[in-house]
Amino acid sequence: MLRFKAHPAMRVFGSMTVPGDKSISHRALMLSGIAEGTSEVSGFLESEDCLASLAAMRALGVRIQQTSATRVLIHGVGMHGLRGAGRALDMGNAGTAMRLFTGLLSAQKFDSQLIGDASLMKRPMERVAKPLRAMGADVRTRNGTPPVDIGGGRGLRGIDYQMKIASAQVKSAILLAGLYASGPTTIKAPAVSRDHSERMLKSCGVRLDTDGLRVRLHPPKHLRSQKISVPGDFSSAAFFIVAGLLAAPSEGLLIQNVGLNPTRTGLVSILRLMGANIEILDPRESGAEPVADLRVFASPLRGVRVPEDLVSLAIDELPVLFIAAACAQGETMVTGAEELRVKESDRIAAMSAGLTALGVVHTALPDGMQIKGNELGSAFTSGEIDSFGDHRIAMSFAIASLRATGPIEIRDVANVATSFPGFVPLAQSVGLAISESAV
Repeated sequence: MLRFKAHPAMRVFGSMTVPGDKSISHRALMLSGIAEGTSEVSGFLESEDCLASLAAMRALGVRIQQTSATRVLIHGVGMHGLRGAGRALDMGNAGTAMRLFTGLLSAQKFDSQLIGDASLMKRPMERVAKPLRAMGADVRTRNGTPPVDIGGGRGLRGIDYQMKIASAQVKSAILLAGLYASGPTTIKAPAVSRDHSERMLKSCGVRLDTDGLRVRLHPPKHLRSQKISVPGDFSSAAFFIVAGLLAAPSEGLLIQNVGLNPTRTGLVSILRLMGANIEILDPRESGAEPVADLRVFASPLRGVRVPEDLVSLAIDELPVLFIAAACAQGETMVTGAEELRVKESDRIAAMSAGLTALGVVHTALPDGMQIKGNELGSAFTSGEIDSFGDHRIAMSFAIASLRATGPIEIRDVANVATSFPGFVPLAQSVGLAISESAV
């Protein structure tokens, strides 16, 4: 088992670039694979999750050349050119991949089965399976969890679907199936969620009509190939945004080439409500996505009640927000985040256990967290943390070491590689005192 040991550090400094966006890398592989012609993807995230998607597309008959760690050429086979893998497709720990592939494969002529690691095999899949079945797909789960069995040769029809929970993964799965449907597919969400699929589909030539929280996809005859430049992953940058707020000197910490899709940047809005000094520099476009550099300065933070309309825009970043809240003056309240219960771990329970181990006064709620901050001196004691195999829990508590009285040991961190390969050396390069070892 791998573990981190993180010692208190005086400051973080310098400049850095985080790896490519995981969500965009997954979608680039899938959509380029069913496009006409060859697509070039630069900035690809060579993480275990994205490599699982790459292996699955290869197993489905798509030729992919990985010319470097971050550059891939994808020779598309067209919308009807995929072929059966002849074996179960292993998604590893990638919940995004499993849900999106369920949508894509539900429209194919062949049968498929999707499996994953022990953690993924416990995650809910009916939220994807139900709307796909309403479209005419044959999608079966085992008591609501994987393996996911998909029968081929079903003609799909477009539907009007009202989502109960804002989820980019569910929305994207329906849109991928909708590419093959006999008629338009309309999705209405209760709140904003990531729109990477919509942006990339449009750049492939697909007609989508958007009206607030409503999106309507018109099935295309084909998808066109493209050049895709994947920006730095905002969810990965989030750990260092909080690190900078806790310990950056007067010149700040510079994080370069970060994707700033407005459906992803709720954390910045929340932190600014808390008093964070975050500069957005050189805003620009990278393909279909907005990008900028961020300069973050150490800031006195204050507790806030987080507006629920920002929660869905920061759902993956909430664990590290809880670390920031523990270092703020006063109380922070987060509600409306029940989605955290069904991530790679129950992130509310996992963060609560870790905060308890480090002496932070808080209350775990069914749908969030109430945290009493300590803005003066050390907010955390030393201690040992169980990450529950969840990469975001592990990295969040590594950042907590900046305001701890002694070392923090974090168990079961192997899954950090699923989203952020090279996390430890990058953290070391900007001043964190963190090491990784096998136990």
